[in-house]
Amino acid sequence: MIKKIIFILLMSFLQINLFAADKVVKIGYADWSSSIATSYTVKAIMEEKMGVRCRLIEMPADEMWKSVAEGRVDAILSAWLPDTHEKYYNEYKNAVVNLGANLKGTRIGLVVPQVPAGRFTTGTGIQNKPYMNIDSIPELKQYKTKLKRRIIGIDPEAGIMLKTRRAIEEYNLDSFRLTSISEQNMLNELERAIRYKQWIVVTGWEPHWIFARWDLKFLDDPKNVYGDGGYIATVARKGLKDDMPGIYNFLDNFNWQKDDIGQVMMWIHQDRGNFPYEKALRWIKANENKI
Repeated sequence: MIKKIIFILLMSFLQINLFAADKVVKIGYADWSSSIATSYTVKAIMEEKMGVRCRLIEMPADEMWKSVAEGRVDAILSAWLPDTHEKYYNEYKNAVVNLGANLKGTRIGLVVPQVPAGRFTTGTGIQNKPYMNIDSIPELKQYKTKLKRRIIGIDPEAGIMLKTRRAIEEYNLDSFRLTSISEQNMLNELERAIRYKQWIVVTGWEPHWIFARWDLKFLDDPKNVYGDGGYIATVARKGLKDDMPGIYNFLDNFNWQKDDIGQVMMWIHQDRGNFPYEKALRWIKANENKI
C-alpha cells in the first residue's frame, strides 16, 4: 500500500510539472470539523509535497455541490454519501465526477450526552446512570419540556439538517423547533449543557472529535431516516482529468482512516480552531510513511 501511494504521488508530480506556473487548484469546503481537516491536509500535501498552489474556498453544502458542478471549483472533499447528501448528488450527479470514498465508516443522527449524573453513588462504587435517560428519537416527545422543545443543528443547507427536518415530520415532533447555528456554537451549547447536566439534543456525525472528548450516543432511529452510514467522497468537476491529470490522479487515490482525520480534528480543536494548515503539516510530518 505504501509503495502504491508513493508511486501515485511520483506520477502525479511528474504530470504536475507540466502545469503553468500560475495554475491554482480550487477546493470547496464547509465550516465543519471534518471538512476543514481533510481539505487543509490535502492542501498541505499539494503545496508541500507536490509543489502546487491550492486555494480553499469556504461555502455552505449546497453551494459546494453547485460550485463543483459549474466548474467554479475543481473538487470538493466533503460529499457525505449515499444518504446525507443524497439530494445534492441526485441534482448534480450528471454534472460531476464521483471519485469515490476518501474516508469510510460515517454516521449521522441525533446525539445526546451519556454523561453520568454524578461520578459514583454514595459508598457503593457503582457508577451512576446518565442524567439523560433517553434512547430513541420517538422518546423525544416525552421530554420536550426538559429539552426546551429544541433540536440544535448547524448550517441550514447541511445534509444532516435536511434529514433532521424529515425526522421531525416522520416522528411527529411538530412541537420541536430545529435551531440552525454554526457548528462551533452548537458545540458550545453542548459543552455548556454537559457541564451543568442540562438536557440537550444536537445533530451529530462521525467522524468528529466530540466523541473522543465526551461520552455521547446516537439516538435509535427506528424509521432509518438518517440511513445506515456511509462514506465521505471526493467529487471533481468534469474536465479535471484532462486539464490537471496529476491533480486528478492524486485526488482519485487520496484516502485516510478515522484515526487520521480524528487526530487532525483534535489538534485543530485544541488550538480553538486556529492554524488548521499547521495542524495538517504536523500530521504529514508524523505520517511520512503514509505519504
